[in-house]
Amino acid sequence: MAYKLTHRVVMKAGIFWIALLFLLTTVKLFAQHYPPVRKGNSLDSMSKIVSQYDVTDLYRQIAGKPSKSTFDSSKIKKDKVYISFIPAIGYTVQTSFTAVATANLSFYLDDKNNSNISTIYASTNFSLLHQIVIPVITNIWSKSNEFDFLGDYRYYVYPSVTYGLGGHTTLADADPIDYKYIRFYQEVAKEIYPDLLIGLGYNLDYHYDIKETSVKQGEITDFEKYGLTTTSVSSGVSFNVLYDTRRNSNNPQGGWYGYLSLRPNLTYLGSDANWQSAYLEFRKYIKLPGNSHNVLALWNFNWFTFGHAPYLDLPATAWETYANSARGYVQDRFKGPSMLYLESEYRFQITNNGFMGGVVFANAQSVSNYPGNTFDAVYPGFGAGLRFKVNKFSNTNACIDYGIGLNGTRAFYLNLGEVF
Repeated sequence: MAYKLTHRVVMKAGIFWIALLFLLTTVKLFAQHYPPVRKGNSLDSMSKIVSQYDVTDLYRQIAGKPSKSTFDSSKIKKDKVYISFIPAIGYTVQTSFTAVATANLSFYLDDKNNSNISTIYASTNFSLLHQIVIPVITNIWSKSNEFDFLGDYRYYVYPSVTYGLGGHTTLADADPIDYKYIRFYQEVAKEIYPDLLIGLGYNLDYHYDIKETSVKQGEITDFEKYGLTTTSVSSGVSFNVLYDTRRNSNNPQGGWYGYLSLRPNLTYLGSDANWQSAYLEFRKYIKLPGNSHNVLALWNFNWFTFGHAPYLDLPATAWETYANSARGYVQDRFKGPSMLYLESEYRFQITNNGFMGGVVFANAQSVSNYPGNTFDAVYPGFGAGLRFKVNKFSNTNACIDYGIGLNGTRAFYLNLGEVF
């Protein structure tokens, strides 16, 4: 999906659901053969009836019920909601043990041949370190794609760690912090040319009860040097341009995605200061080879701030819209006034029925220094992962990835829908 897990969960252990699913898949599926699926760039371009298998089919097989391991695209109706859901338990140094429940609701508001798929993503995350993370993210396409309604609403209680500013921080610079966070983003875009939309939005970032929780006596952190306050408010309008030919953002099989957002934050709208941001993103999906379901996915975003943005609103690792960037590094590992990011991922089928797949990926990030706003360090990451079909009608996968970064950083990542 376009929005995937907005707050990613970095798993070190206890991914019980995925482990069980993998075991059952190994036992139940490799003994069976399914004919290959016709090539296509979206759900709409698949043949009418093909062999497809998802978690519901697996459950029916385990329960001894008749199998329905076929996919009939003519049965995808407008206004019917296709639900994907995964629970998990995990552990990280940053969160301790965490319980997660994530849902994806996908549907069409028009005939699928005339409209992109709409999605609503919701998640609840609770950890033993008293973290609470509740995002709700919406991407609603109206009839004939005339309008796109984009929403991003979050509530965080977030004891976590920041590492300072610029491209030369180390893990030893860890600065434990605690804060609460409310986000309210709402954008509306109007189509002016096929697949090209322009729009306006309102964006609010409100951080409060901000504090450092473990600073050595006499130490002055980057957070304090930059400007540590107990609250911060960024309130502004956004001017947006969107180009999207993917059709199904849960699991793009081809097409382009481009997004430009210019956001002036203004004191007369309640912002603490006047400052601006610019966010530019590109994605491309290429069938490779062309007669298969394997996809080479490319992702780039460039994120800039102008003026003195609040510390917690600066560009940072895994704080872009979907919080899925930089697998191999912990969230907020690198932060600066500007950020450049590039990733490629190759997605391939393992079973002919589409139930299991795999990926290999590589990424690179760079943040600018403060002061100076210069780029002089690049941090790469790479890894691999597995995919399991949760819902064949919305083409939504459960994703489990293992990423490796520099200086021995590494972790598991759980996602509902493709990472990008």
